[in-house]
Amino acid sequence: MNIFYEEDGGFKVGAILEDNTTSLQVENTHGKRSKIKSANVMLRFAQPGLSDFLAQTEAIATGIDVDFLWESSPAEEFNFDELTKEYFGHAPTPTESAGILTRLHSSPMHFYKKGKGRYKAAPPDALKSALAGAEKKRQQAALQSRYTSELIEFLLPAEFGDKLQQILYKPDRNTIEVKALEAACAAAHLSPAHLLHRCGALPSTHDYHLQRFLFENFPRGTGFPDVSVEDHPELPLATINAFSIDDATTTEIDDAFSLEQLSNGNWRVGIHIAAPALGILPNTPADAIAAQRLSTVYMPGDKITMLPENVVQAFTLRADKVCPALSLYVEIEATSFEIVNSESRLERLHIAANLRHDTLEPLFNEATIAAGKLDYTYANELTVLWNFANKLEALRGKSGENSTPQVDYNFYVENDRVSISNRMRGSPIDKVVAELMILVNSTWGKLLADHEIAGIYRTQNNGKVKMSTVAAPHQGLGVAQYMWSSSPLRRYIDLVNQRQIINLLRHETPTYSQNDTALFTILRDFDAAYTLYNDFQRQMERYWCLRWLQQEDIKQTEVWILRENLVKLVAIPLTSKIPSLPELPANSRAILEIGDIDLLDLNFSARFVSAIEATPA
Repeated sequence: MNIFYEEDGGFKVGAILEDNTTSLQVENTHGKRSKIKSANVMLRFAQPGLSDFLAQTEAIATGIDVDFLWESSPAEEFNFDELTKEYFGHAPTPTESAGILTRLHSSPMHFYKKGKGRYKAAPPDALKSALAGAEKKRQQAALQSRYTSELIEFLLPAEFGDKLQQILYKPDRNTIEVKALEAACAAAHLSPAHLLHRCGALPSTHDYHLQRFLFENFPRGTGFPDVSVEDHPELPLATINAFSIDDATTTEIDDAFSLEQLSNGNWRVGIHIAAPALGILPNTPADAIAAQRLSTVYMPGDKITMLPENVVQAFTLRADKVCPALSLYVEIEATSFEIVNSESRLERLHIAANLRHDTLEPLFNEATIAAGKLDYTYANELTVLWNFANKLEALRGKSGENSTPQVDYNFYVENDRVSISNRMRGSPIDKVVAELMILVNSTWGKLLADHEIAGIYRTQNNGKVKMSTVAAPHQGLGVAQYMWSSSPLRRYIDLVNQRQIINLLRHETPTYSQNDTALFTILRDFDAAYTLYNDFQRQMERYWCLRWLQQEDIKQTEVWILRENLVKLVAIPLTSKIPSLPELPANSRAILEIGDIDLLDLNFSARFVSAIEATPA
């Protein structure tokens, strides 16, 4: 005797070896013996044989129209053998009974299982809904299969068009587009970005990186709503003419300088900072924009400003313009350059010139200073400021530091071509601007602290730099306190601190009180945004370094060994780990052969060629 029984969610057959009433010992078609509970036995039969029984059962089940079977079934719960008699119209054979049972079991949308061999027909509405869902899944599976096939052939499915950014930058693995893309990537052995690039979905590799940043941080775009700045009281007009020193691409000119000789022979140095806080009042639309963006975002060839262009133009220290400014005047002794006194003012002043690094540096540098060449505009002013800057550096205890040359790199992108220039850090231009900015930021930081007015400071202790609402030393700069207040057109922290300084000078209640939760929120949000923006700037500089290697068709290049297998290219600020690099001492040099450049992963391969012998000192 044989049995047809249920086990592990399916049906099997076996020959009875021993019947123990509540259980049976059976042997299946492969000779495997098992112990089966009697309650799991659905049918007992003598003929046909086990293999033939399964084949005939499957054939009968396949031939049964499940919709007709559903229509033939009773509304109430039933046993499969009852429906078998009704369906066939005669006493069923074992294979017919098994066929009906198999068909019932394989149609969960039409029949709900209620127990061993017992079922209930699904209600019409429930069946209709289930069938519609199944059809939808079938269509989605077919669509997903088509997407995958097209992607493997490097054809972009038309339906991907308006979903590309979501697919690339925030993929939802429950969508058929992402499932299809993942399947295609596995088949093609490519990352999603590389496969979609092969499909022509990315306008450019540059666009891929930029759009990722914008998608994550500027989901509503980089444009501005129409906003205006508030009117402010007329300020007294200063009698001096000021000039700024900036990079050629700078449009948000935050700072300028002036110099005049007093009747006592001393010099009065003016450090003038743009004053947007006069027109961007707290909780106004312009302030909301600045508070959301928190900083200008920089990248080679472009930038995303913190403030709308009309607001920038209202306060930028542009040449041939009278601008509102927050000024620090420092009187210094004529020959020793010691500080005699200082004062801060709110005023208007005339900007006489915007000096630019590229045209000023050939005229104002260590060589021309040593030679006493003063045949250019503002030569006398710059010479005095240079001497004053050296004095300030010495007062901070930093004179003679950085004996190892530091190089700054400038990126210029025009018509999709990049040029990368370098300049030594610590040049006279750098020193003048840096020292005067340190002076104004530390002086105004002390001013707020002395009057117990809240501000946001930059502090450094044991090498760790952090933002704080408490005035504390900045060990790296060698000052007792340091706050960011000199770039209010480009950083929200500076704008916030400028409000507090202006409140103090006008004898007004400070905008932010001590321990104001708003200050802590601004500090936290700014710190996160500034870190993110700087990371993006470094990422895009790496991109353009790789583009430069391609553009200049660099086959071999000289590198510095930083440590172990980490190197930096001598010509450009590009670092990478080179696995083939032999063990070489740090700060030594080598020649590498440049291999494949990946502009999506921002990486390149290289092969060690040779070491460069050190030049004897």
